[in-house]
Amino acid sequence: MKSASHIPRPRRGALLGPLALLLTVVVPAAPARAGGYAPDPVVAELTRAASALSPGEPTDDLADLRALGRAVDGAVIVGVGEATHGSHQFFTLQQRVFRYLAAEKGFTSFAREAGWDAGLRINDWVLTGRGDIRRIMREAFRSEDRLWNNQEYLDLFEWMRAHNARSSRKLQFVGDDIAPIEPVLYDRVLRYVGRRFPGLHARFTDLYRDHPTGEVTAATREFTNRPQDRRLDLARRTRQAYELLRSQPPGKDREEFDWTVQDARVIAQSTRFYAFDSRTQRARQDLYRDEQMAANLAWWYEHTGSRTVLAAHDGHVALVSNSPAYPRPQGAFLRDRFGAGYLSVRTSFGEGSFVAYDLLSPLQPRPPRTFTVGPPVRGTNEYTLDLVPQPDYLLDLRTVRQPARQWLIEARPTREIGTEWPEPPAITSLLRSSDLLIHFHHVDAARLLPQ
Repeated sequence: MKSASHIPRPRRGALLGPLALLLTVVVPAAPARAGGYAPDPVVAELTRAASALSPGEPTDDLADLRALGRAVDGAVIVGVGEATHGSHQFFTLQQRVFRYLAAEKGFTSFAREAGWDAGLRINDWVLTGRGDIRRIMREAFRSEDRLWNNQEYLDLFEWMRAHNARSSRKLQFVGDDIAPIEPVLYDRVLRYVGRRFPGLHARFTDLYRDHPTGEVTAATREFTNRPQDRRLDLARRTRQAYELLRSQPPGKDREEFDWTVQDARVIAQSTRFYAFDSRTQRARQDLYRDEQMAANLAWWYEHTGSRTVLAAHDGHVALVSNSPAYPRPQGAFLRDRFGAGYLSVRTSFGEGSFVAYDLLSPLQPRPPRTFTVGPPVRGTNEYTLDLVPQPDYLLDLRTVRQPARQWLIEARPTREIGTEWPEPPAITSLLRSSDLLIHFHHVDAARLLPQ
């Protein structure tokens, strides 16, 4: 998962047990695609059910995604996960899926677990071309969001901008996260209230007193360093401001009113998130974050009517929890809200590289590094998935037959690599957690842009 910026975390790398460490070592795998290999019944059924995918780039032909298009059917939100937060193939897959669904199914929004205002800034460029997208990305993706400042997403945004320049059917980008702290949201709400409800301006100024200011990373760090009682006090006051604003008459410009109320809501969400004691209330904090991200994405769909591809970590797009980091994931809340209108797509990989922060590094702040892991070991989900003698492939998990269906139900260790490494595997039932799965035999590290 993406750790929230500047929140103290247990040093999970120091807590890795012998089994977790064993699962990350480089060991030989069975000959997944060797000539003459006779698969067992589980692998045989997975092979039958698999639809081959092209390892190509987003600009290549998208016909290999037709099986995914059939599975999408009436979904309005499709969550496309990533088994690491820093691999090229996962980011390009998300763009390929979005390009295909935009062309074939009428999807018009791409969502990312990124800050709300960061998303609005990028969306403004995607729609208008104003400013320098490289600078906007550099400023919008800081701290652990630094991993999103990559060539793969630059290519996505430039493609969206080029599409919008020639088409009346506009594509949009949204950040649905409640972290980090974004001080500009306070300023935007206060300006709107001063202009639209001048009699309430003094009240809002008082409710927002002592709010974080300045640059995003520094503001988040400053706020999280405040005593908890002060953080809880601001969280209470920002909630009051949100409730007060949304109770006002919207007036003639309903759209501006609704968007400003949503800004106030994100302020309240963000301050409440950071008001938890992350040492003793981590599970409640993580649960709150996923619930609110889902609520923001639901708001986006309800107010734009835009069918959306959601890009996030596998653990966030999943339908059930498989680790303490996801007490109840965003995907579960989206399934509650949209039913079959939400589709969860998990990704996995056999071996390869990714960018992450070195959890064991003594340097502060830790720089991102490229890590490489070898073939999966026996007993993991990836070990069996990698035995399928197909190129990279897609499985509709809902249609897989026995005996592979029972194998998919059983929970076993699975790589879910977030912003930090080393990290223990999650214990995952593939069938319970997702609707579809896309497996890559090999992945490469994402290409970070200069910061």
